[in-house]
Amino acid sequence: MVAPRALSEFIPEANEILETLGRELLALEESGLEQADPDRLNAVFRAAHSLKGLSAMFGLESISKLAHRAEDLLDALRLGKTPHQQPLLDALGQTVDVLQEMLGEASRGDDSAELKERAEQLGAELQQLAGGGAADGVDVLDQVGIDPQVRAVFTEYEEHRLRENVKKGVGLWKVRAVFSLEDFDTRLAKLNGALKPLGEVISTLPSSKPGDDASIAFDLIFGSSRHLAELEAQLIEGATIAPLTDRFIAPASAPRPGAKKAPLWDDRSLSGPSLSPLSSPPSALTSSPSGLRSSGSEPSLRSLTNTVRVDIGRLDGLMNSIGELLLIRSNIERLSEAARQASGPALPKLWGQELQREVRALERRLDELQKGVLEVRMVPLGQVFDKLARLMRRLVRESGKDVGFDVSGGDVELDKLIVEELSDPLMHLLRNALDHGAERPEVRAREGKSARATIGLVARQQGNHVIIEVRDDGAGIDEARIREVAVERGLVTREQTEEMERRELLNLVFQPGFSTKRDVSELSGRGVGLDVVKTNLQRLSGLIDISSRRGEGTTFTLTLPLTLAIIRALMVKVSGRTYAIPLNAVLEIVSVKSSALRTIEKREVIEVRGQTTPFIRLARVFGLEEEQRTVHSVVLVGLAQQRLGLAIDELLGQQDIVTKPLSGRLRGIPGVSGATELGDRRAVLVLDIGALMEELLRAQVAVG
Repeated sequence: MVAPRALSEFIPEANEILETLGRELLALEESGLEQADPDRLNAVFRAAHSLKGLSAMFGLESISKLAHRAEDLLDALRLGKTPHQQPLLDALGQTVDVLQEMLGEASRGDDSAELKERAEQLGAELQQLAGGGAADGVDVLDQVGIDPQVRAVFTEYEEHRLRENVKKGVGLWKVRAVFSLEDFDTRLAKLNGALKPLGEVISTLPSSKPGDDASIAFDLIFGSSRHLAELEAQLIEGATIAPLTDRFIAPASAPRPGAKKAPLWDDRSLSGPSLSPLSSPPSALTSSPSGLRSSGSEPSLRSLTNTVRVDIGRLDGLMNSIGELLLIRSNIERLSEAARQASGPALPKLWGQELQREVRALERRLDELQKGVLEVRMVPLGQVFDKLARLMRRLVRESGKDVGFDVSGGDVELDKLIVEELSDPLMHLLRNALDHGAERPEVRAREGKSARATIGLVARQQGNHVIIEVRDDGAGIDEARIREVAVERGLVTREQTEEMERRELLNLVFQPGFSTKRDVSELSGRGVGLDVVKTNLQRLSGLIDISSRRGEGTTFTLTLPLTLAIIRALMVKVSGRTYAIPLNAVLEIVSVKSSALRTIEKREVIEVRGQTTPFIRLARVFGLEEEQRTVHSVVLVGLAQQRLGLAIDELLGQQDIVTKPLSGRLRGIPGVSGATELGDRRAVLVLDIGALMEELLRAQVAVG
């Protein structure tokens, strides 16, 4: 049994390794194993190796054993001992998923026999794949003519990389670099950076011809298809280049059409025996990884920890702010003592001036501290986007459809807790897009579309909000089918559906149990998903909107605040009670005469610069006694493209607040996201603008 303290140290680090492993595997799949960057393949290997050692150190043998099997397969792959085939990536992707589940069990103290069995089956499959390769009959390095003394110092991996470069038909070069002892490390790194875009640095060795007492020399073994003049142009001072061997390396495959035939280095047409044809790679593995996962239920993509990595520079900034606050506290203590002992009319006035100066300094430092804390909580959306991309690639293969998955905006940052809560809603939306939206190639061809469907996941920051779109170019939503299902389920009458605006009709898909799918599939069709998405977003003070055109595609737009921790709020009074409205949702404040209110389809609206905007009275929303007024103060709020006017009694000003969640009987009150405490120790409710807008839409459907 692992001690809780040790486990709390293991879980965050292991989780980070798994995230790295999943991200690098996705990059390998995108580039293709045949063209895989050796450094990336090595990074995946190192991640599996680290997880194996870490889990063994903490006594989690089942995790260590499976990670060891993955490490063996990756080692065979990077050494060319097993063929580059898709089943390898499928099995490794499943390994990441199973390891994630095992890590989750370890964090909860569970021990599932079923999961252990799945891990053992997968471990056996990894072992089989690792032994699936066949060695070449002829070692191509024997035919290239590398100096045996040079070859003797290569590691097994470096020899494999040499072979791979020979098979590609590229030139092998030796770059000699002589640098001063004072800065050889930075200059060597600079040389590596210059060579990497031109080919592969296979090995860096101490030179066989050392420099003088004030310098150090290196030999870089380098593979590249570029010409000598091009390579020489990229060398830095102190470096020279020459062929590694005296034999010309013939290309392993025919040149590209239109390619200009020329020697790999300028005018040195080196002669020598040509290479014999390389043995063909083993035939592709036809069996896909065994069914180790139930495709009907997907594990959550949430991270197992709430830890974040913080740049030390940000922490230094926070420490500086705290140091300044300590100085201000000392000054305020001094002023308080002076006020206690003060006598005469002049001292209180002087004391008040100094106190005001310290209060202003306190405000500045608190603003800096607040900004710094918020920055520490922010993480890139790429943390969850990478997991979703891996999931989608597997689901696309299982669906049999031809679908491209485009992701952008992974560098957009959000509060860590919001990012974690987003993973499951986004997974639901993507599965929905694949099952309901993307058509099969033959269907798209009949409709004049390209054979490949596209599903996109896009994020961007817009002011104090982040906009995330999940879109597809598929069939779009069948509005007639929505009307039919809504009437069948008793959600609305047929007459009401005919009177609904298009947006109101589309939003019926968020009703619990609603599904237009006639047949249940492994991906969706059970009527579970979109209502969960909406509920989860409301808990994050977010909003979801939908747009669709039949035959052209569907877009779900999620609007979310940057953070839920410390926010600026507009304090208002309604029927003698104080409420907080998040300032990032406030557009403007206007005064409206009662005579200017209009009623359209039993709903009150106001005109703001020619635009009709829904109008609700907060007193009625919360069941309070409403004051009769001839002029209403209206806070105009908005999220995404929606606008809403909130009638209030009095404006109290702006204030920074820390929102705390409600619990017990107060939890789940419509239109309320939480509570906060004011300076006088009074607790007030914080309004959830997104939920208020959804309640308004629901009321519109009910009275339609």
